[in-house]
Amino acid sequence: MKRKRRRRKVEDIALQRIVRLFELAEADARKKDVKGRSRGDRYVQLAREIGMRYRVRIPSHLKMRICRGCYSFLIPGKNARVRLRGDYITTTCLKCGMQMRRPYKAPRPPSRRREKINSKARFNFSKLTAYDILT
Repeated sequence: MKRKRRRRKVEDIALQRIVRLFELAEADARKKDVKGRSRGDRYVQLAREIGMRYRVRIPSHLKMRICRGCYSFLIPGKNARVRLRGDYITTTCLKCGMQMRRPYKAPRPPSRRREKINSKARFNFSKLTAYDILT
């Protein structure tokens, strides 16, 4: 039990550091100098290394800000182009040309077959009587 607690604590600290590094990269990207981008890329590199070392996943909302080709910090409008195409968002890294695609439309509604299965499994509590509860 003690190992699990220690492991969980280490993972929590690693995740906090990853989030903090992304915050620093974001703050550095807001500055207008060109040198700041390489520092942001270094922060992303450190965050990836921490994630791999402690086997912690980078949260998906932060992972979308990393280029999958050159691992640079993506800033839409500065070093990344974002386009809406059909059912997905295309982000193009202007440094290496890599294109990342992510769906952005809502998921499909459940099928009729699945609705029938779920409706049979549900129990209607509004039709219960006192006799049903006591027996």
